[in-house]
Amino acid sequence: MKGSFWLAWRQQRVPAGIGAAALVLTAAIAAYYRSGMLDALRSGLFNHCATGPLYCTRSDTGLPLLLDVEPLKYLGALNIALPVVIGVFWGAPLLGRDRELGTHRLVLAQGLSRGQWFASRFALAAATTTVLSGLLAGAFAWWWRPAADRSYGLFWYDNTALSGSGPRVVAAALCGLASGTLLGLLARRVLAAMGLTLLVTGMMTLLLEWTHWTRLLVPPRTYVSAGGTPKAPMGDKWSTGNYGLITASGRHDSVFNCPFPSGAQLKECMTAHGYVARFYEANPAGDYWTFQWTDTAVLGGLAVLLTVVTVLLLRRRV
Repeated sequence: MKGSFWLAWRQQRVPAGIGAAALVLTAAIAAYYRSGMLDALRSGLFNHCATGPLYCTRSDTGLPLLLDVEPLKYLGALNIALPVVIGVFWGAPLLGRDRELGTHRLVLAQGLSRGQWFASRFALAAATTTVLSGLLAGAFAWWWRPAADRSYGLFWYDNTALSGSGPRVVAAALCGLASGTLLGLLARRVLAAMGLTLLVTGMMTLLLEWTHWTRLLVPPRTYVSAGGTPKAPMGDKWSTGNYGLITASGRHDSVFNCPFPSGAQLKECMTAHGYVARFYEANPAGDYWTFQWTDTAVLGGLAVLLTVVTVLLLRRRV
């Protein structure tokens, strides 16, 4: 296997080198902007800011106080797009280039089995993808930590944080690699495989984002409070925007039936309409890890399935 791994490395050293260079550049940018973020927090300007989603403002101008988290969001967006990039530029040519040029026949004629030919290439690509995506996800978490879940920073449910950090980044990258590898085996031309991979991985990424915003895989929780007293602060929960009133029979009605803040007016309105409590739906901050491991399980399972299908098709396609 030494010879097959050496050949696999020769063929993959360019994308591996580009990935390493991108990682070094990302680390330098993260260190620079995180240092500026810490300097801003140490200045004392944010000391009076409470936790929660409401913006903290300057006492002199009333303008919102915000940290510069835009570069951090760009890293999150890169991590979200990682399965597309890896699938198109690494997965699709992984087997497809040899098949298109016919060089796989020369390799197999040297006594190398199809399984060894596939395993050496895919194992190296998968290992490099795991390290690269894991380090990028780690860089995001390290950069994000000082500003996590603060009104002047970035909340956990922002799509760049929810989908651009944690173990799901690694699972998504491996799924993109597996998708590209399978399509590279099926398609007759590498460019066609790259186009198909772009379509498939792009749709997969958008579908997962849709499941997040619809809470399809991780349903929200219902929080109930009495109408005569102020409800507990939202804090770092991710609200669905669904608020309402509850009757004695348990029916949920629109909040607009009694559109008053906590107090006498709200209490009178609720009594007149037979409402006994209020409710709202939200995901608590602890659901960040529920989203993470749910996505990881789905994407990891799909990556394994695609890899198995690729192995089974090797006999007919090579």
